[in-house]
Amino acid sequence: MGSTIDDEGHTPLPYSIAAACRSSERLEIVAGCDLRQERREDFATRWGVNALYEDFRDMVREERPDLVAVCTTASGLQKPAREAPDASFRGDSHAELSVTLAEMGVPMLYVEKAMASSMAAADDIQDAVLKHGTVFNTGVLRRFDNRYGVVRDAVLRGDVGEPRAAVHYARSSLMHGHIHSIDTLSWLLGDPVIRSVRGEIDPRDYVIEGDHIPYDPIATYELEFENGVRAWSIPAAGWEYEIIGTEGTIRSLNNGAGAALRRATPEERDDRKGRSAWEETPFKFVTPKSTVVSCLEDLVHAHETGDQSLGHVEIAHHITEACIAVAESHRRGGTWVDLPLANRDLYIWHV
Repeated sequence: MGSTIDDEGHTPLPYSIAAACRSSERLEIVAGCDLRQERREDFATRWGVNALYEDFRDMVREERPDLVAVCTTASGLQKPAREAPDASFRGDSHAELSVTLAEMGVPMLYVEKAMASSMAAADDIQDAVLKHGTVFNTGVLRRFDNRYGVVRDAVLRGDVGEPRAAVHYARSSLMHGHIHSIDTLSWLLGDPVIRSVRGEIDPRDYVIEGDHIPYDPIATYELEFENGVRAWSIPAAGWEYEIIGTEGTIRSLNNGAGAALRRATPEERDDRKGRSAWEETPFKFVTPKSTVVSCLEDLVHAHETGDQSLGHVEIAHHITEACIAVAESHRRGGTWVDLPLANRDLYIWHV
């Protein structure tokens, strides 16, 4: 994510942090840091940056960067690690780096998702970021995608009436995938507070032992927002989202590539008991922009103006808690779990 992910075919480009900085008039790459010498050398060759460090603390002390992007794996283990090495492992690189960088006075942080692998670690991040006034965003990039932004605008201006239900479509792991899906549903609805969560891990008979899940499990969930909206994940089809309201429905199609709006006809609005169908309504779409550029420039905007960033630490903390609550609900047999969670120690390993 820091340097080479553009080679993997992600869109819209630019997608890596370095490529996004290079394309933005608001940002300049000044240094890079990696534990592996070959990665540092590749970074220097790709981006023409000579200030390279093995220890991130040295980089911060010497370069005094305005913004640091934390692009490590969540566990701190090198890829292709797919699970914790043992039941005692609780590596949480995103959290550990975020806390230290905030305490060192770095003004702005981009942190890869999920921000933490337990709520105890997420609490530490939130405390440090709020204490030091750090501007914060995480890599839940649909929140910064203008293609999802127009869908959100339609929902918030009432194109579907009052939202009543929301759906995410796709089979996904919990911490690598559903951190995106829950965040995006929340974003499309205007970020109402999530009041309670229930869910299950696949397989249903999986037993969580010792507040530790040593891999990132496939999961499904149901959410209840404080405004009464209910949301579900459906473990099928491609990555799509749908918001269903009293007057219509809008669906983000094909992982953001398009959107479809259907609304009740005037006759049906007058006689809702007799409604039989909604009709397609023309919906003006947008040319996609780089989500990573938008995310980083949002940090700069918030830093310069004092406004809250779009993915500020309190919303990132809240979405992380909802995600971990899915596993907590599974442990309790699929019952509803109210937020905030009483148990802050459940750890879920992820890549």
